Amino acid sequence: MSQGYAIELYFDPALENQVLKAWNVLARRQISTQLIEIESRPHITLFSTSSFIDPAKIEPLIKSFAAKQEPLQLNFSSIGSFPNEGNALFLAPTPTLSLLQFHSQLCDLLKKEGVEIGDEYRVDSWVPACPVAQEVPKSRMAEAINVLRDLKLPVSGYAMDVGLVEFSPVRELFSFMLGEDFKLRESDGCMYGLTPLLCESSIFL
Repeated sequence: MSQGYAIELYFDPALENQVLKAWNVLARRQISTQLIEIESRPHITLFSTSSFIDPAKIEPLIKSFAAKQEPLQLNFSSIGSFPNEGNALFLAPTPTLSLLQFHSQLCDLLKKEGVEIGDEYRVDSWVPACPVAQEVPKSRMAEAINVLRDLKLPVSGYAMDVGLVEFSPVRELFSFMLGEDFKLRESDGCMYGLTPLLCESSIFL
């Protein structure tokens, strides 16, 4: 039986691999293995609830929302902790306006559908975070932080997909790429949001 649902933001392969590298090192040292054990995927949680939500009702909303969004540039610049939540450690992205607006628009969409947003995920209190360790023994917190420092922050990349999962263990119910409504001429050889300068040929449908 599902313990809850979460809407998660997923990364490009290179950034995802950087986070997985940290997970694996922490697991090999037997500091924290929970994220691997529950079959999670590197992510930023945008919304989570222990209440029932109807995935069939949410899916078309998320699909339409994702299609209208650009891939989000992410810059994980610091390490943080949630000491009251099982000694959890996370990578904190710089809270850019685009990331905060993405979250705010998603919350507005959910509220219009009658989905209650818990205090932790409300716009004025949400802390964007990519979990890297959970239930770390207090005696090994310093060691865990040193492992994360080996990532040589900042680590940058892009958020490319958004999806709904149920937990635990984690099971992805659906996910959609960001920016399906953005079209580029293939002859330009560029992808929207993944080049230093946006291609001038991009058009909005």
